[in-house]
Amino acid sequence: MRVASTRFGSLNVPDEALLTFPSGLLGFPEWTSYVILDHDTDAPFKWLHCAEEASLAFVIIDPSLFNEHYQVTISPEARGEVEGSETDELGLAVILTIPSDDPSAVTANLRGPLLMNPRTRLCKQLVLSEDYPTRYPVFPAPRYVEHRQVRPLAEAIPA
Repeated sequence: MRVASTRFGSLNVPDEALLTFPSGLLGFPEWTSYVILDHDTDAPFKWLHCAEEASLAFVIIDPSLFNEHYQVTISPEARGEVEGSETDELGLAVILTIPSDDPSAVTANLRGPLLMNPRTRLCKQLVLSEDYPTRYPVFPAPRYVEHRQVRPLAEAIPA
């Protein structure tokens, strides 16, 4: 299948690589077919690119790579929507926001993770409780310490 992209040009994508979000994504219910593309660097980010709209793409990441405590309970209804059996290993990804003025201030939407079933290629964007932030910092803020607050690890002994 040919997928047009304003970012990557025309892509030839195998049909079996297509993911279907029957309900679309939040804010984009009319677009239901997507493909995951590797980012062109060694970064763990990937692109979730719409196969139906050339300009619609999201940067995604596996949330376990930056938040080891992130856990999502999958409801039976959500599991059913992606036709997940008890033995299916369902995957999660989260959508990132990368500010153009400060790319180091990347945030992740932990409230709206993407549930994916690799076997059926069916996916769903979940909506979790407000306990989960929509702008969780992916990279911890740098810690600046004033010079006068730093104590030496050992005292220098005069020779």
